[in-house]
Amino acid sequence: MEQRNEDAGGDRQVRGDFRMRSLFQIPVLVLSILLCGTAGLHLLTGQGLLHSFYQAFILLATVGSQEPQPLTDATMVFIIAYLASGLGVFAYSVIQFGQILVNADLRVLLERRRMERRINKLEGHFIVCGHGRMGRELCNYLHQRRQPFVIIDENDELFTPEMRSCDWLFLQGDATQDDILEEAGIHRARALTTVLPTDADNLYVVLSSRLLSGDLQIVARASDEQAAQKMQKAGATRVINPLSSGATRMARFMLSPSIENFVEVAESEGVDWEIADVHVSQNSPLIDQQLKETNLRKEGIMLLGVCRDTGEKYFPPPGDLRIHSGDNLFAFGSSDNLKRLTDLMEQTA
Repeated sequence: MEQRNEDAGGDRQVRGDFRMRSLFQIPVLVLSILLCGTAGLHLLTGQGLLHSFYQAFILLATVGSQEPQPLTDATMVFIIAYLASGLGVFAYSVIQFGQILVNADLRVLLERRRMERRINKLEGHFIVCGHGRMGRELCNYLHQRRQPFVIIDENDELFTPEMRSCDWLFLQGDATQDDILEEAGIHRARALTTVLPTDADNLYVVLSSRLLSGDLQIVARASDEQAAQKMQKAGATRVINPLSSGATRMARFMLSPSIENFVEVAESEGVDWEIADVHVSQNSPLIDQQLKETNLRKEGIMLLGVCRDTGEKYFPPPGDLRIHSGDNLFAFGSSDNLKRLTDLMEQTA
């Protein structure tokens, strides 16, 4: 099945390239017939090249003009053959141009190139490999929070008109291939998640992504513990088992239903609350400040915890704790407030 999808995608790409070449062949054919007519009239009538080109152009355009002089038998035979060839080139050009205009492959090719230009402008975006049920939920979550992301999937039928109307960025291709990951901007991406159907594909994406980008955050889906261990060894930052996560959440519902209800409200559509992990850069102006000295609470941000790069953890953090370079701040607040916090931590002092 994967081989057939790859072959189909390759065939569509080849057909699109062929149509694009045909589009450029049309003016080349017209120019070629004009040059042949210019050369023939120049040799038969002895007129200058510019005058011969003018005569060849108006003859091919059938706008009417005086006949080339001297009008010998050889000149008449040449003009007949020239006009017949020109009519053939004109008919061929009209047919090819009409096919290109209505051909779906060209539209796909132009859309792909438009997507590539937009993706090349992205910085700090997310890459979602696989657009199945989990992939759709991931993309909806990112879309609701106005986060930039790129989808990679082999099946172009998954990219619906609704997705295109929302300006979702996607690439049709095999996410296990390095060139597709590079095309998605993996070197500029903030994080990548892979939710492909098989553990083998997810493992390969994790390995390829880690080799391409050493500091990329990689979140992968695994179906069992053995696959999760392999993905972690391959370079995954975090591995999620949907069955285990679902069971854990069901247990939390039984043990602490009120807390889970609060989380559901915080994650529901229309309620713009989030919990984010914000990294403190080397040039952040908040470095060496105590938490109580900052205006984070006034900005509507609550710090739930601080994790040092040395492994020290503070949950909850005391007010006199100083912010250090390399800290990870676990903050709770609205998307806009957390975005401002992220910009503050990453800006130059």
